[in-house]
Amino acid sequence: MRLARVAHAGGVAFASVDGDELLEIADHPFGQPNYTGKRFSLADVRLLAPILPSKVIAIGRNYAEHAAEFGNEVPESPMMFLKPSTSVIGPNAAIKLPAASQRVDFEGELAVVIGQPIRNVKAAQAPAAILGYTIANDVSARDLQKSDGQWGRAKGFDTFCPLGPWIETAVDASDLAIRTEVDGELKQDSRTSLLIHKIPELVEFVSGVMTLLPGDVILTGTPAGVGQITDGQTVSITIEGIGTLTNPVQNA
Repeated sequence: MRLARVAHAGGVAFASVDGDELLEIADHPFGQPNYTGKRFSLADVRLLAPILPSKVIAIGRNYAEHAAEFGNEVPESPMMFLKPSTSVIGPNAAIKLPAASQRVDFEGELAVVIGQPIRNVKAAQAPAAILGYTIANDVSARDLQKSDGQWGRAKGFDTFCPLGPWIETAVDASDLAIRTEVDGELKQDSRTSLLIHKIPELVEFVSGVMTLLPGDVILTGTPAGVGQITDGQTVSITIEGIGTLTNPVQNA
């Protein structure tokens, strides 16, 4: 099932996506959907970020080639950092380049959406706690990341976490093609099978640190090929079996 969050003439709602048709879901998308009976065409709605997480937990240096392209070692344990919920935007919303940074990079990533409250979940039980998967762009002010020595500011600006276009609940995310294009030029081309710390391990690791709530998002890391984005460009991230997340880039 594909779960979307949309703005339509009557307001904002969750919906399941069936081809070009949307079936409105009452309340929330967790558990068995309760449909309202309303239907919409994709052409008549605006796709929003598919979920509004209480927190976004991101994993750094989780592809060996990405660690190498910045001269970094592969960490023995997952390298975890947080992005604020206010950094989340949806498909086609603009990534705003802050005046404080002269170098903002794209980072295409597979995102895990948690489906139930969990704490200290073992890797073997992790799949049952996952609602599904979506696409993320871990936008990063690279110069501030380097100068600050910690990543809160560099990763936390408003609009620095595009998510979408929807949550795919039925895909096997262990080996999916992931590709990032900027203005149609291929920049990243990899597979999720190359993740150093696999998805069940990440759920175990993160839930061992903090309670995860329904809708919380884990960004699994970016492959090699990250690079700068500038005003007027467009970033598109495609993950096999999920879809494409596209966002324009603008000066703030």
